[in-house]
Amino acid sequence: MTSPEGGDRRPASERLADELRRSIESGELPAGAKLSSERELAELHGIARNTARQAIRLLAESGLVIAEHGRGVFVRPAISVIRLGNDRYSPRYRDTGLSPFLLECAKQGKAGRFEVLSVERVTPPADVAARLKLSPDTLSALRRENVFWADADPVQRVTTWLPWALADGTALLRDEVGHPFGIHGILEERGHTMTRIHDEISARMPTPDEREHLQLSPGVPVLDVLHTSIDTEGEPYELTRFVMRADLSGLRYDAPVE
Repeated sequence: MTSPEGGDRRPASERLADELRRSIESGELPAGAKLSSERELAELHGIARNTARQAIRLLAESGLVIAEHGRGVFVRPAISVIRLGNDRYSPRYRDTGLSPFLLECAKQGKAGRFEVLSVERVTPPADVAARLKLSPDTLSALRRENVFWADADPVQRVTTWLPWALADGTALLRDEVGHPFGIHGILEERGHTMTRIHDEISARMPTPDEREHLQLSPGVPVLDVLHTSIDTEGEPYELTRFVMRADLSGLRYDAPVE
């Protein structure tokens, strides 16, 4: 570790965190590797144990390591297990009999499932109402909220809004929609086939509710994907917000330049 005499006047915890970060980024400490304990780091670098603890906390806040109770601190694997892309809803996958999320999981050897949080008729937020051309002052939308899992990991908090006039009287009002292609199979039967998507993507830190549902460790951000489905008439008919764990998710797009 660089000493203050060498010109680096930062706190010892920051200098140790940088040294460990370089070891992680170089591959000297590969994904899944266990870090030395606080006591071992303190003895090795001639610092106090609480200084070593602070260095590890800085790494955790950067999303580089994860602490497992009773086991230690490990380098976080940089693996994307779920990838949203422009072919997610392609009809060429219909013969698989799988909904888009289950297909994404199957491609990567994962078992997908979902947990329903709520299904209810709501007054949509102003931004949702504007995108779906709904009234922001009446119960004009159906909102479905779910958490999607890949194996033992919750990977997405998903909220879908649909025009109430489109959803009323359909299986979309039930927890289990019962269609092999999920909600989009039902929407197609109602005359809305997706021909274009409009995705708005940002990255941010999670809310407390998202952190709880996605079982996020400190320092892990989320990808916020606001997806709008456009039908053959050029009309928006479905809006979904995917809040995705950034440590287990990725985005992939392959589209022509228009």
